[in-house]
Amino acid sequence: MTVETAARPFLKWAGGKGRLLGQMARFLPEALLEGRVRRYVEPFVGGGAFFFFLQARFDVQEFYLFDRSPELVLVYRVVQRDVEALIAGLQRVEADYLSLENGEREQAFYAARASFNEARSGINFAQYGPRWIARAVQLIFLNRTCYNGLFRVNSRGDFNVPCGRYERPRICRAENLRAAARALQGVAIEQGDFADCETLVGEETFVYFDPPYRPISRTAAFNAYARSSFGDAEQRRLAEFYRGLDRKKGWLMLSNSDPKNVDPEDDFFERAYEGFRMERIRAARAINSKGSRRGPVNELLILNY
Repeated sequence: MTVETAARPFLKWAGGKGRLLGQMARFLPEALLEGRVRRYVEPFVGGGAFFFFLQARFDVQEFYLFDRSPELVLVYRVVQRDVEALIAGLQRVEADYLSLENGEREQAFYAARASFNEARSGINFAQYGPRWIARAVQLIFLNRTCYNGLFRVNSRGDFNVPCGRYERPRICRAENLRAAARALQGVAIEQGDFADCETLVGEETFVYFDPPYRPISRTAAFNAYARSSFGDAEQRRLAEFYRGLDRKKGWLMLSNSDPKNVDPEDDFFERAYEGFRMERIRAARAINSKGSRRGPVNELLILNY
């Protein structure tokens, strides 16, 4: 695949890295640039921007993508296996939705959201089947039409993001979906905890961690895109796991929020990742209830090389 035809994320995703790739590329391990990385592992794939970026540019033999969200893994597998059926479904949904007036669109959104939540109990997330395609159509539709393009579920696992306000939302991006399907051929896509990747990591492995970010303020406390939250205890568990993988001699990169944006005395990550290299990059705030507070902030990159 050439750089010009590289896939981009097919979902909007909180904390997506699409606008940070240029900065992050400056911190890639030399082993990747020199062709010495055989395996790439991403334990929190999310929107997949970093995966698509690397897959298009570097000769890596094996790719392993994980996420704890069964809904997200379902969509990735449908794109990988049945992209034309997915596109056909999305084209129908898009045509129907755009033919509606604004008030009717809101009703259609909430009806689709209710149907999505009600249908969850009938989905076998462990076994691929025809229902997966309809499920993926629903999820992409909701993602493209909901407020800020979030994917968020409550403690019951129900999708609960309200309707967004878009004049002509692009629900079906067919060519990008096809490009994503090509990029995903031969890729292992697994649902599970970040620690499930441990046996895959060795001396020729590059691992990129993009966990739910630690909130830097009460208004930025979005980290529940899956049913269970990712609080400080989970952040510490991840840091210990990172330290363990470092002993296996793989190359490790991890992104997270920088608490020093609001509290210069907050050394949570300095303590959790003591001894590792820490760099800061500039990012625009992706989620805040007030647009005036979506200015540039620092994010952390934590590296073991």
